[in-house]
Amino acid sequence: MDGESLSSLSFDRLTPDGGTEAITRALAEEVPVAIEYNGAGYAVLMATPTDIEDLVQGFSLAERLVTRADALLDVDVHRTDSGVIARATLPPHRTEGLLDRVRHRASDSSCGLCGIENLEQAIRPLPQVTTTSLADRAAIFRALEALRDHQPLNAATGAAHAAALVGADGAIRLVREDVGRHNAFDKLIGAMARQGMDWDGGFALLSSRCSYELVEKATLADCPLLVTISAPTRLATERAAAAGLPLVALARSDALLLRGNAVAL
Repeated sequence: MDGESLSSLSFDRLTPDGGTEAITRALAEEVPVAIEYNGAGYAVLMATPTDIEDLVQGFSLAERLVTRADALLDVDVHRTDSGVIARATLPPHRTEGLLDRVRHRASDSSCGLCGIENLEQAIRPLPQVTTTSLADRAAIFRALEALRDHQPLNAATGAAHAAALVGADGAIRLVREDVGRHNAFDKLIGAMARQGMDWDGGFALLSSRCSYELVEKATLADCPLLVTISAPTRLATERAAAAGLPLVALARSDALLLRGNAVAL
């Protein structure tokens, strides 16, 4: 954790008995991160301004602008007083896909027939998960117990999510934090790609609820098992089932919920 991810601010702490105490509390930083591809503006994310290259790599995979087989993106990060600009270069054979996605994103606020087209883009078919987790339930409980020790930003601020790559034995191998749960997962997936790491029979552990977007990110990253601390939505479970992605939700120290075929559990 570095100085870019948090700052301190003074507050008055008020108690029910009328007491007032001046305190200083650490706060997580959240800034606009503008992502450009091949010179074209594409998206602005509100994110913690660290591990930006990882964020862009993971986000690009989630947006299907690249695949896991593509070369790593060249990302130039420019920090300004207003936020961060991340300029990425896509391979030439991905330019057509970029233009197609830009057209759909430009019409996101449209209505009528264009709205139908946008809905189809929002819920696109997912590939099948081809990997298998070898983690048993003891490994999941082991990772849950250890996760807090790998969340320095959240320990300091109480305002950050974590996404962890966990080995089949339950050992946490890599963690990324961000104020946004989607950003944290994008950063993790991007960091794995940039460091040449794979799932190796393990799983992803997220300190959040399980939304359909997180299921999509996991599937596109060929994650063998997705574990979240809070509950899933119905759409998330449906999308996971269609892609063959096992889900563990409401993962707590005393119990967890499994949906799907996780062979080792």
